[in-house]
Formats: sequence, C-alpha cells, structure tokens
Amino acid sequence: MGGCRLTYDAFITELNRAGLTVRRFATLMCMQPNSISNNKKKGEVPAHLAVIASLLSEMALNDLDFHPVFARLGPNPKKARGASKTGKFARERQGVLELGK
Repeated sequence: MGGCRLTYDAFITELNRAGLTVRRFATLMCMQPNSISNNKKKGEVPAHLAVIASLLSEMALNDLDFHPVFARLGPNPKKARGASKTGKFARERQGVLELGK
C-alpha cells in the first residue's frame, strides 16, 4: 500500500476526474479556495486532501454520486482566522485606551 503523497498537479487531475474545480472542492470541504490553491507553491497537497480527492475521483469513475454524502453532512463553515468579537482580542477583553491625557 502506498503513501498519501499527491502532487498538486495530480490532485487537480483527481478533482477533474471527479468533475470538481478547486472552488467547488473547497466549498464541499468548508474551506477557502485559497487555502487549497496555496498548495501549488509547495508542489504537494496535505494527505487528508489527497485521500479525499482520490476517493471522490474513484467514486465518480464508478458512477457513485458523492453529493448526497456532503448534503447529509451539511455545511460547517470555519470562522475566519483572526476574526473576533468587537472589544475582544484573542478571547481576552480589551482594555480602554485613554489617549490625550
């Protein structure tokens, strides 16, 4: 059994076989498209994305519709990094700055 390494170009090939674009794959994975396309610079994709893309490709090649699986899971978008409630910084309450005194 081989490893879970996949070049970015091979990853794109797997997505194409599954009938997916990077943008659509990112949406299914509740990720930002840039988070996936940034892997092009590295030349490889993380193992979990490689496995998922390969499985989706194999399902599509065998006429198995993977869309009901994602529909059943439902969307679970991630909160953008650095996003916080107003008046808070890194979960800590921000103090009031007194300027001009």
